[in-house]
Amino acid sequence: MAGGGSVVVRRQLGMKLRALRLAAHKDVMDVTEAGLGSKAKISRIETGKGAVRVADIRALCWLYGADSDTTDALAALAPGTQADGWWEEYGDAVVPGWFGLYAGLEATASRIRCVEPETVHGLVQTPEYAASVIGADDPRVDAAVVASAVRFRMQRQSAVLDVDTPPLLVVVMTEGALRFGSPEVMGPQIEHLRTVAQRPNLDIRVLPFTAGTYPRRGSFALLDFDNDEDPSVAYVEVPGGARYFDRPPDRADYEAVFDLVLPKTIKIEEWNP
Repeated sequence: MAGGGSVVVRRQLGMKLRALRLAAHKDVMDVTEAGLGSKAKISRIETGKGAVRVADIRALCWLYGADSDTTDALAALAPGTQADGWWEEYGDAVVPGWFGLYAGLEATASRIRCVEPETVHGLVQTPEYAASVIGADDPRVDAAVVASAVRFRMQRQSAVLDVDTPPLLVVVMTEGALRFGSPEVMGPQIEHLRTVAQRPNLDIRVLPFTAGTYPRRGSFALLDFDNDEDPSVAYVEVPGGARYFDRPPDRADYEAVFDLVLPKTIKIEEWNP
C-alpha cells in the first residue's frame, strides 16, 4: 500500500464494516440505538471520510457478530486510517479534499483509463507545462502556490509511475489539448509524451480533429484495482469538485464512452503536430 495513504485504508475498512453490517441484517438505526455512534459518524466510517478508533471497530464488530479473527484484522487497520496521505502536506490551496481522495486511489490502482479533452493529462505533464496550465487556470494565484502545485503534480506522477509494479495507464487526449500553449512549452511536452509512451505500461492516445463526432463527457478516469473487494471507480471532474461512481450501473456510461472513443484515437507516436 506504499503511496496509497490513509484514504485507501479508510475506504477499504469502511467497505468491510458496511458489508459486515449488511450481512448481520442491521441498518444504521440499529447502530445508533446501540449507542455506538450517530448516523453521521457511521456514514463517515463506511464511506472512508475519517479516522477510525480501534474501540469503534471492535464495538461495531461485536454488534455485527464478527468472529475474533475478522475483528482483529479490521482493528489492525485503524492506525492506517489516522496517518496522513502524502498529499495532505500540501494543504487545500494546492490539493482540495476531493482531489486528495483521487490521488490516493490513483496510486493504488492496477489500471487507469483517462479521457482528458482540454489539457495534457497530469500524470504525463512536464513541470514547465504544469506551471503554465496551473497559472492559466487563475492568474491571481500566488507564484509560491503555483510552484507548490507543480511539486505536488510531479510527486503524484512518481507515486503512480515510479513504483515496482506501476499500473497500466491509458490516456486519451484530444488534438486540441496538444495545441494549447506556446511552442516553447508544447515542444518539450510533446517530446516528453513520445518518450514516456515507450514504457510498456503506458499507452498515450490522441483523438484527432478528423475523428468526427464522439460522446462528450468532459474529463474522467476509470480506475480498476487488484483487490476484488475494492470496486472499480469512475472519477468525474465537475466545476469546483468531483464525483466518484463505484456502483456498476453508475460507471457503465463512462465505460461505454471510453470504449467508443478509444477506437477513434491514434498513438502519440503516429500523431503529427
